[in-house]
Order: sequence, then structure tokens, then C-alpha cells
Amino acid sequence: MSVGKKSVAVAVSALTALAVSACATTSGGSESPKQPSVLELLASDLKGSLQKTVEATDKSDSVTVTMSGTAGGEKVSMKGVLDLGDPVKAEMTATDAKGAATVVRMVGAVIYVEIPAKDRAGMNGKRWMKMDLSAAGEQAGMDFGKQLEDIDPTKQVKTLLAAEGTKVLGQETVNGAATVHYTVTTPMATYLAQLDAKLRAGVEQQMTKMGVKDITTDLWVDEQYRPRRAALKMGPLGDLVMDYTDYGKAVTIETPPTAETLDFAEMLKGLQGLTGSN
Repeated sequence: MSVGKKSVAVAVSALTALAVSACATTSGGSESPKQPSVLELLASDLKGSLQKTVEATDKSDSVTVTMSGTAGGEKVSMKGVLDLGDPVKAEMTATDAKGAATVVRMVGAVIYVEIPAKDRAGMNGKRWMKMDLSAAGEQAGMDFGKQLEDIDPTKQVKTLLAAEGTKVLGQETVNGAATVHYTVTTPMATYLAQLDAKLRAGVEQQMTKMGVKDITTDLWVDEQYRPRRAALKMGPLGDLVMDYTDYGKAVTIETPPTAETLDFAEMLKGLQGLTGSN
């Protein structure tokens, strides 16, 4: 997996969750049996609760993401918003080790990187650098557009639903929200079997090269059946923590205007032409 595909950072801001009433009294004065709280159900009914989480998250068309960790030996720090429509769109701000920020937009398999203002004069005044990853994906046996869809927090829930051995680690507070923490460690072969067939060969090649033997997925779900945090531990390939907030908040992510865009592939062709003529 490339840094761009696996590293998309996902952070979620908190909606206040209402506690479920523990017990009620009938008009006759006798107490009815105590009803379990949502957190208790999340801990006791694992499969049912994860299915409710899929359904609740599927209803959201956007989410705010904060991601941190390492990928491919590089530090990852990103924050932004996802439009979970078709295709998946994202606008993220990546911060490097020196604190410099870069805005990146992703529309399907096409990435637009904002060119720093000081460098635009040397780029024909263009604001955005366009990189279409479709061709690179075909060469690597991977579908980057499909991988961007996997930014969707619902995919993390479905991973736990499909895996054997998912465990409940208990109740924990994440960014002020009460959650239940789940975890599962999946052998590489099992993890690969869950991937889209178009992705499998390329991902297997990179994981094998990096010496990855298994993937650990952790998920924290709140009382509204929404993921608040997801974490991936991929051995030598890296580890990522993604926090999710502001589900359903209105977002607008547009493809940059053609007049403001420099196509990276076309620029390379021009450079190759210059080299060949010398």
C-alpha cells in the first residue's frame, strides 16, 4: 500500500450521546427489568452492534478525519474532510516534520496537490498539480480509486464483522465520548482475501516485500453506533490512528478548475521531449 492510499487520516469530532435509561417504573408501581445501556449492548452483542454501526455510518454522507502515525517509514499527520459519495472525495491538509502544510484534494483516483504560492511562477502560475493514479495503479495491479473508498469508516467496521476472533476490550473514552473498544488480528492471507480482487496482487506484493505477517485493526464505537476512532497496525509497513468527527456535516469538495491545474503526466512528457532533443 502506498502512503497516499493507506494513509488517509480519519478524525471524528464528538456528537453528544444520550445515555439510555437504566430502568423504568410501571403505573402499578412495580419495577420493570433493567434495560441494558447502549454501551452494554455494544460489549455483549458484538455482531449485532457492529451491524448497527455499519447501518448508522452508511447514512452519513461526510465525516471529518484526523490521522497520525507512520506509513512506509514516514511520519503521517493529516486532517480534513471526506465526502463519502460516489466517487469518494477528500480534502486533507498534510503537515510535515517541519510544520509545513500541504493541501491535497482527492477525487476518485485523481490527486490534486496545491502548489506553494512561492513556487507558482515556475509552474506557469498554476495553483494545483494534478496526478492521475489510474495508470500507475494499472501497472502496479492496484485500483487507487477503490482504495480511496476504503477511507470510509464503514469499511473498518466491515473488516471486524468479516473477521474471526474479534474481541471486546471494554469501555474507553475517546475525545470525550464514551465508547466500546474492539480489536482483531488478522493473518495476512485472511486480510488479503477480504480485499477487492483488483487490489489483492499489488497489496500482497508490497506487504510481502515489507515483511508484514498480520494486520491488527482496532475500532472504538460510541453510543450512537458511530466509529470514533480506528487504528491499524501493519508491522514494518506502519501504524495509523484515525479519529472521526462531524458526521453528516455539509462539505463541498470540487475538482480544481482546469485553468489553475498543471498535469504532472503532461509535464513529464514535456521534460522527456526536451531531454530527447538534446
